[in-house]
Amino acid sequence: MDLYRLFCQLLNLFVLVLFAWIVLSWIRVPYDHPIGKVHRFLDRIVMPVVLPLRRVIPPLNLGGISLDLSVLLIFIVISIIC
Repeated sequence: MDLYRLFCQLLNLFVLVLFAWIVLSWIRVPYDHPIGKVHRFLDRIVMPVVLPLRRVIPPLNLGGISLDLSVLLIFIVISIIC
């Protein structure tokens, strides 16, 4: 049972990282800015999970914005698991 709890805590930590990645994606800063460096670091963590899903479920274009359904699916799956 403790292994399951550890797994869920890691998944919840990933949800926080994913949420921070989403928020930072809305902010446009130069490449060498500290926030840009944090966003690139989070990219390395999040993209290996998001990209395979994004190939199957492309972002939904809604006028001038696009809704990334793959990220939404990750949130749903993690909430079901834990």
